[in-house]
Amino acid sequence: MKLADKVALITGGAKGIGKETARRFLQEGAKVVICDRDKDAGMTVLKELGEKDRVEFFEVDVTNTFQIEDVIQSSINTHNRIDILINNAGITIDGFLTKMNETDWEKVIAVNLSGVFKFTKAVIPIMMEKGSGVIINASSVVGLYGNIGQTNYAATKAGVIGLTKSWAKEFGPKGIRVNAIAPGFIETDMTSSVPKKILDIMKEKTPLKKLGKPEDIASAYLFLASEDANYINGAILSVDGGLVV
Repeated sequence: MKLADKVALITGGAKGIGKETARRFLQEGAKVVICDRDKDAGMTVLKELGEKDRVEFFEVDVTNTFQIEDVIQSSINTHNRIDILINNAGITIDGFLTKMNETDWEKVIAVNLSGVFKFTKAVIPIMMEKGSGVIINASSVVGLYGNIGQTNYAATKAGVIGLTKSWAKEFGPKGIRVNAIAPGFIETDMTSSVPKKILDIMKEKTPLKKLGKPEDIASAYLFLASEDANYINGAILSVDGGLVV
């Protein structure tokens, strides 16, 4: 098993990519702490996964520092360690710049960028004390190349790339690897709101002629979290079916 006895904390872990990542990590021997602001979805995924002794759910808003500190302290009390942090939580509130209000800008920044900052800042001392750890952040193909109608989302995902590369340099000497995933268009609740016409265009532009699935991203998270990626640090792994080739 690739993650035997590792403790992994996954934000946005109750649905979509996060849920599939929790499932894969459990299959590979990890103990998983799922964090999500959707309590109902969190309780549902606990029942689905069924590994009562190796998975926990905490209702956590990634913008709330106190909730973050509580879940981390609880994890330390239970497991005495956090080996892997997957900063997977994210939201979209799309719109052209001329129609985007400041509230929609600030909400996306708070979750997608500040949430990554807050969770990592809270976890990193634990990893530094241990002298090892893995942090994987969710960026996006949109963060690499931009997208019409996603000013706020693109800004956050580009920002996540900057955080990833900076932290790889800061914490690599401490034995902590920091990388990011840049998914293309994946079939999740988030893309379900995208008009079919747009999704069809994305499929046509993608050399593989299909959208990705949450399992595809979960597999990439697993690779970067495992010893298979032991010498990978500061990388942005595109998982997009060749969309940007």
